[in-house]
Parts: sequence; C-alpha cells; structure tokens
Amino acid sequence: MNRFSRMPFFVQLMLICSGAMMLPAIYGGLVSQFLASRSFFYSGILFGTLACLVAITRFRGEDTEDRDTRKDRDREGRNQLLVLIAAYTVLPVMLAVPFSEAIPNTTFFNAYFEMVSALTTTGATVFEDPNRLPTTVHLWIAIVGWLGGLFAWVTAIAVLAPLNLGGFEVISARAPTTGNVVTSGASQIVRVAAGPERLSRYTQRLFPVYLGLTLVLWFALAMTGATPFVALCHAMSTMATSGISPVGGFVEGHSNFGAELLVFAFLSLALSRKTFTVDQVGNDVKPLRRDSEMKIALVLLVGLPIVLFLRHWGGALGVSEQNNAIAALQALWGSAFMVMSFLTTTGFESSSWDAARLWSGLQAPGVLLFGLAVFGGGVATTAGGVKLLRLYALVRHGEREIEKMISPNSVGGAGATARRLRRQGAYVAWVYFMLFALTIAVVMMALSLFGLHFEAAAVFTVSALTTTGPLVYFAAEVPLSYADLDSIPKAILAATMVLGRLEMLAIVALLNPEFWRR
Repeated sequence: MNRFSRMPFFVQLMLICSGAMMLPAIYGGLVSQFLASRSFFYSGILFGTLACLVAITRFRGEDTEDRDTRKDRDREGRNQLLVLIAAYTVLPVMLAVPFSEAIPNTTFFNAYFEMVSALTTTGATVFEDPNRLPTTVHLWIAIVGWLGGLFAWVTAIAVLAPLNLGGFEVISARAPTTGNVVTSGASQIVRVAAGPERLSRYTQRLFPVYLGLTLVLWFALAMTGATPFVALCHAMSTMATSGISPVGGFVEGHSNFGAELLVFAFLSLALSRKTFTVDQVGNDVKPLRRDSEMKIALVLLVGLPIVLFLRHWGGALGVSEQNNAIAALQALWGSAFMVMSFLTTTGFESSSWDAARLWSGLQAPGVLLFGLAVFGGGVATTAGGVKLLRLYALVRHGEREIEKMISPNSVGGAGATARRLRRQGAYVAWVYFMLFALTIAVVMMALSLFGLHFEAAAVFTVSALTTTGPLVYFAAEVPLSYADLDSIPKAILAATMVLGRLEMLAIVALLNPEFWRR
C-alpha cells in the first residue's frame, strides 16, 4: 500500500480501472456472455500490465526526483489539476476499449462518449434501447459511473478543497477581499502537500463508507422486489448520482413506492457536504439541521412539490377524480421525488410522475427540472451543477442588500462567517455564475453551428454541463435523444461534461499565466 500510494495518481487510476474490468469479466463468464467476458479480461490484463511497467519506471527514478522536492511541491497543485483533466479525457479511452470490443456493431467514438458520460456521472447514453447491450456491458457502465462518483468525491476533498476551488472558495477563510478572485484562488495551488499520498489517504478513509452504503442500498432495493442485477446497478447509480439504469430507468424497471423511498433517502446524502465530512476549511461544525446547503435544499424540497401539487390540484378542478386521495398523494410524491432526483443531478424518473401529470391534465414542468439541475447538489458530493452553497451565498447577499435599502445604517451581524459568506462568498459565487452562463452561451453557439435549434441546444448544453444526462427526456417539449446527434456535437457535449465535472474556476486557474511561471 505504501508503494501504491507513492505511484503517480494516473497510474493508480489505471490499476484500479484494470482491476475493475475483472468484475464484468467474471460476471460475463457466469452468465455465458463469453465475448464480453473475454473483452474485459484481456483488456484488464493489458492495461494492468502497462500500468505496472510505468510504475516500475517511476520507482527507479525516485532518487533523482528527491533532489527537487521543493520545486515539485510548488508544482503539485498544477499537476493535480492536470491529472484531473487527463482522468476525464484520456482515461475513458482505456475504459472504452473493452466496451467497443464487446459491442462490435458500434463505433469506438460512441464507446468513448459512453465512458466519458459514465465517468463524469452524467448518465447520457446513445444506446437508448437497453436490449442492445448485454448485461455484462450494462454492469461495466454502472461500475464506471460508480467509480466516477467516488473519484469526484475524493478529489473534491483531497484536491479542490486545498486549492480553494470546487465551491470551497465560497466559505474559505482565505477568500480574497479585493482583487481578482480567480487569480487568488489559483495562488493557493502552490501551498498544497504531496498529491498521490493525500489522494490515497482520503480514498482509504472514504471508500469503506461509499462501498458500505452502496451494499446496504443494494440489499434494500433487492428486498423491494427488484432483481439483484437491477438493484445493484440502481444502487451504484444512486450513490454516484449518475442516473444510469440497465432497464431504462425506474419506470421501465417497474419500481414501487418502497424502492423510490429508499432512493430518495440515499439521494439526500448528496445535498450537503456535511452528510459525510466536516469542512476542510474553517471551523464550521454546525449540526446538519443548521447547515446552509441543507436549509436551501429543504426549502426547495418542501416548497416546489407543494407548488406543483397546488398547480396540479388547480388543473384538476374540472376532473371528476379531483377528490381521489390516492391520486393526490401520487401527485405529491411524484413531484417530491423528481425535485430530489434533479436537484442532486441524478435524473431518475418517479413511476408516479406520469400519474401526477395525467391527474392534473397539465404538461410536465420541464423548465422547473431544468432549473433544479442547474442548482445542483452539495459541495464535495457526487452531484454536479452550480452547487447549492453558491446559491445560498447569493440569497444571503440579496437579503442583506434589501435590508440596507430599508435601513441604510443597519449592521448585518451574525458573526464573521456569515459576513464573509455575504461578501466575499457571494462575490466568488457571482463570478462562477457568470462563467457558467458564458459557458452555456458558447456551447450553445457551437451546437447551433451543426444544425441544432435553440431549444435543443439549450437542453443538451445544460444537461451536459450539470452532469444530468436524463434531463433531455424531460426538459424539452418533445423528448430529445443523444443517438440522433452527429459525431461533432457529441464531441462538444463530451467536452462540456468534463467542464461541468471539473467546474470552470479550476479550468480558469489553469489558464492563469502567473501560476505557470512558478
């Protein structure tokens, strides 16, 4: 373990993914899908051997590298961000090899797109007919999505938090009071400790929790009547907030209320960083009920379903079954589950969602789901999107500005942490929102150049940037499909998924010339 922790992080990822390929190889042999089994087995051996050779070369050069320890430490933060970019762009090439070999009637680029989507926990797929893929390949997609969720969680705490990025810049005590926020955030890069050891240490601490919760949810879903295979894939997708399903979703999997309630409970873990960890910056140890992310999440989870329920109820005034209590409860539950699903950027559909729309006679409020996906989940969780903490900072800043309009000489109070959140935190959050909006505009224009009209370009862009792949089936008036896109729009969306997973502040920090001169 000591030697493994001192390997380059990308080599560690290659070894982990090579070992993960053995799981579908074993499963494929058990279910007599021998072509897929051989594809994963041979690929695992090939890439595992390649990673070991690189690791041996690395260890032979350790003595030389010790001479420049201080110089390497100055470059450590930059190297970590570059490795993150490589992990989301280069590693899917390796992951796509067994996928492509197991499905000979598809292109390698489609396999690559599928792996980028899974690794970034987006859940977008070009294989909309689940029967086209063998169960071994479905298992591999779910495993990659699950590993992508773990990777996002670990790197958020071990890499982005020390760099004052990934949402932590909103609450960091090092948040700048003046000057360029992006430059100040990038300047934290030189203060980071050795990367591979830090990542290995956090992985050893977080992996048992992540695996244990996945196993508990798997067992619980199987007890509700789902087949063990479907229950496992849905459990991994729930923990990773990827929305990946081997049967086309909860509705196609004939889920019941018990299964949806379990998924709802486990998705709540993606609403706040406090569900698993304490902030890595500052001394904020408030209980979960007082957490800022959880507060605004509860407002959305309670308020929006009630608004949708009242809207549905108003639309059903002229329907004979307006007094049907079961239909009313189904409408309320369907709304609550969908709000939770898209607020955590998962994208699972409730089996009661169609019942709610039919009961009210109204169309699905796709714009609402669109906005929920943009808000995203908690900082340092597997959810994508803008993050609730940034939204909370802007809300608190807006409240304070309204107070100052009424009482210009008033004092905000609430302590140094709250004042920092309302001032520097809100400023950094606003910068990120502007970068997010600018990215949406640029990607939409790029997609429009290849024939996509405005609505489709907007839905595809937000779906990829917020890592909420299933959003394309709900946000537009007519459901959209990734399979209908040409190769270039798919490539643009794949790059957008990586941008959404890494967040724009990290990319801008890498583009800062000052930080490359160090």
